[in-house]
Amino acid sequence: MKKLLFLFCLVGFISKAQKPNIIFILTDDMGYGDLSYMGSPVNHTPNIDKLSRMGTVYNRAYAGSAVCTPSRACLLTGKFPLRYDIQWAFTDNDEFLPVEEFNLSKALKKKDYTTAHIGKWHLGGVRIKDFEARQAGKKANPGPHEQGFDHYLVNIEDPIVRKDLIRNRLLYREGGKTMVRNDVKAPHQVGNWETIKVDEAINFMSSTKKPFFLNLWFDTPHTPYEPIEPFVEEFEKLGATGDQLLYRSMIKHLDLQIGRITAYLEENNLLENTLIIFSSDNGAAFQSSSGPFIGHKTDLHNGGIRVPFFVVWEGKIPRNGYSYQQLHFADILPSICDGLNIETPTNLDGQSLWSQWTGKPIIAHETMFWQIDNVNAGYQGLGKRPQPSATYAAQKGNWKLLANEKEPLALYDIENEYREGNNQIEKNKEIADQLWKELSVFINAPRRGWKSVVGKI
Repeated sequence: MKKLLFLFCLVGFISKAQKPNIIFILTDDMGYGDLSYMGSPVNHTPNIDKLSRMGTVYNRAYAGSAVCTPSRACLLTGKFPLRYDIQWAFTDNDEFLPVEEFNLSKALKKKDYTTAHIGKWHLGGVRIKDFEARQAGKKANPGPHEQGFDHYLVNIEDPIVRKDLIRNRLLYREGGKTMVRNDVKAPHQVGNWETIKVDEAINFMSSTKKPFFLNLWFDTPHTPYEPIEPFVEEFEKLGATGDQLLYRSMIKHLDLQIGRITAYLEENNLLENTLIIFSSDNGAAFQSSSGPFIGHKTDLHNGGIRVPFFVVWEGKIPRNGYSYQQLHFADILPSICDGLNIETPTNLDGQSLWSQWTGKPIIAHETMFWQIDNVNAGYQGLGKRPQPSATYAAQKGNWKLLANEKEPLALYDIENEYREGNNQIEKNKEIADQLWKELSVFINAPRRGWKSVVGKI
């Protein structure tokens, strides 16, 4: 009995000592077909491909929305973004993610993790007047610190700053001039904004002595399309021109930066104790590729919400894995918390897929929901928006319903007809009615957004 008790204590000690570092690598507007491991015919991404082979690739992964902000809120909180009345990308004005909510960073801080957010934020609170107010001890919209991050480096997300960088196509080449670090405007830094992020990430990882959670959120391949040397000449020789040429140079540069992260982990013997998640905030936009699907960013067909996704943890998650498990961004928080034995609220929308991540059988997924506003604000694809143009979607198993607030519009069997061209809403009316019933409950559920707490912070 004493021997068994000793072994039990030893196992517990090893488990605690090996509490994993966690890195979430998020790209922006990267489509299902943008990477060579997913079959891209134009992009060669050997570093991302190598990292994906260290773990398991999920080919049925869905972002939290077809646009940026809602997806980011979803993956941090484990809830569908409509719960916070986040229906569209924030405009860098008064919007913010309610700070009272349970989120992944706060949960990990309570478990003695050091937390950092580096890169694009888009969840509010990093306008000039916000961080200057916090410096002065005045009220301000919550930013990364208030959302549970010990350290952060972001680009100033202020209409007078970001819009000019994007309009003049200088976000990547001059983004180092408009940064804020831990509520203080950072000194100007020369170099590509994505390179600066990785420099900061490596400095953070090398300086912390505790397990860390690193949110590394890239802007690539979001517009503006910019020439990233020395890769432009390489793709010119292959016949690329215009924005497609610039887009390919940006993907190549991103791949090298992610290679730097992998190399750092390998050189410092951190890979065996680091959980890495890779994905994109929504589907393809403009020059990006939706792969075999129809739809792009701002659209609820597969091309707007189905994204590249893989998970890596040496010795815990199968290498060279390929999974057909359905996965929604809302599942990320409960999955990580389950793996680390962290208690979560009972009102999360996501479900834990931890057992499946670590090699167990596929888990039947509960109904997934999406919502998007402003569908007429502009389709971010190169052709016409696919029809019907929906503001809501619900998916259960292989059945997906598209709808607006008043009525269901289309029903697709997405496993057998993934391009969503055969509307079966009349042929399978019972299925459509059931999904519409569930979707109606979701639409009419109470919401607690930033507007409800304005003046209370």
